Amino acid sequence: MDGAAEPEGRSLVQRGAGGGRSGNWSGSLILASLIGAFGSSFLYGYNLSVVNAPSVYIKKFYNETWERRYGFSVDEGTLKLLWSITVSIFAIGGLVGAIIVTPIVKFFGRKCTLVLNNVFAVAAALLMSLSLLAGSFEMLILGRIIMGVDAGISLSALPMYLSEIAPKEIRGSLGQVTAIFICIGVFTGQVLGLPEIFGQESRWPFLFGVIIVPSLIQAVILPFLPESPRYLLLEKHNRSKAEKAFQRFLGKDDVSREIEEVLAESRVQRNTKLVSIVQLLRTRAVRWQIVTVVVTMGCYQLCGLNAIWFYTNNIFSESGIRHEIIPYVTLSTGAVETLAAVFSGLVIERLGRRPLLMGGFGLLTIFFAVLTVSLTLQNTVHWLPYLSIFCILAIIASFCIGPGGIPFVLTGEFFQQSQRPAAFMIAGTVNWLSNFAVGLLFPYIQSGLQTYCFLVFAGICFAGAAYLFFVLPETKNKTFNEISQAFAKRNKVTLEMQEMNHYPGERKSSELQESNFTSPVDNGETKKGIV
Repeated sequence: MDGAAEPEGRSLVQRGAGGGRSGNWSGSLILASLIGAFGSSFLYGYNLSVVNAPSVYIKKFYNETWERRYGFSVDEGTLKLLWSITVSIFAIGGLVGAIIVTPIVKFFGRKCTLVLNNVFAVAAALLMSLSLLAGSFEMLILGRIIMGVDAGISLSALPMYLSEIAPKEIRGSLGQVTAIFICIGVFTGQVLGLPEIFGQESRWPFLFGVIIVPSLIQAVILPFLPESPRYLLLEKHNRSKAEKAFQRFLGKDDVSREIEEVLAESRVQRNTKLVSIVQLLRTRAVRWQIVTVVVTMGCYQLCGLNAIWFYTNNIFSESGIRHEIIPYVTLSTGAVETLAAVFSGLVIERLGRRPLLMGGFGLLTIFFAVLTVSLTLQNTVHWLPYLSIFCILAIIASFCIGPGGIPFVLTGEFFQQSQRPAAFMIAGTVNWLSNFAVGLLFPYIQSGLQTYCFLVFAGICFAGAAYLFFVLPETKNKTFNEISQAFAKRNKVTLEMQEMNHYPGERKSSELQESNFTSPVDNGETKKGIV
């Protein structure tokens, strides 16, 4: 970086031919990102789609278990409720995981949190895969909620770990690994659910047992990779280990510049105390930022994509597709999602957040409306079922090019360092509660509205696009101060008032800041710097 000599063989990727700077992708960095995502975000995506293929067999298992216990078959309403709980309880576990992750990553560290989180995944896999053998559908439901806890923890700890080990030049690219592995997980769940593999009545428990494989691979390999150097330096105050971690991740011996950059950031952060959720909600200067985060995260879940994932087989069946062909048609959805996620990552810094987000919600509105018409009239025109399939693929692609990842980006860009933990707590709560609501209520909405049920999602997407059109400024290539200034008029505050809200510590003189600054040094010792 910047002309520093790099040992031969330690760097895998050097500066690009165009003269611009490119971060170094060391072997440790690549392995940490792949193994971290494989045991975390991959499992989240896998568990979103894995319940789809065996749904008929699982419902049959519920009915047989009920009849064996009580001597009569379960009624249709109770069976629908049990299935809705099975699908949606995953989100409640995710909410629990999102709430408890902050103290866990602070105490154990980012890497160790990911490793320990595999205990939840393995326990959930055993419960779900053995539920048929034990004749207990409660084990399957309990396993789903435990798997949700695993997802809630990993979707916070993994992005945190990757962002802290990556050089700043490639932090965005490395961050895309999380989203891409979610898509790969969805696609893998669809492939393994094929009748030729585990999509049979006697084999569906293996779909849940497979969860153990990524978990064990991560638990075996990740401990041999370094912890986050920023965590080691700023929270454990161990400069020696932090330097070694930087050296392995960056593939070079001289990491003094990176150490000093982290220490410089910590000097500023020490002047600003972390704010609580209540304090953040009371801060006038970020009022519309909070509202925008709530709207985007709510629309992220309520836009209807989870309904598409959870009930794809039913939708294809109602579109006139033969039952034996459905599992293979479903594979196209996972492939489209993966391609769209990669495309979004390639163009986001060129097109910006605002066009992709508004465009995504706008396209979702159109395709949900067309899907409604297609499903309603499919018995009158022979080719309409194929239009329905196209609409489903278009809905998935429209979601992934914008709404699928940008809400998380905006949450990080709207708030300064001291406000981000509280902001992400609000965003995570809205995210998982909305996820639970869709999974629980969609079967009843579908029963009541029939083919018109997707108009509900079309209305939500239209409202989201309209809100973003009037409120959301473009944040591409803008500093935090510039983004705050873009919201200043709407928040009815002056720039000086924003500075008082955001940077109260910076009103002290620089001499006083330096004299009071305490910097961490080698091996956990602390030394006060007096200038």
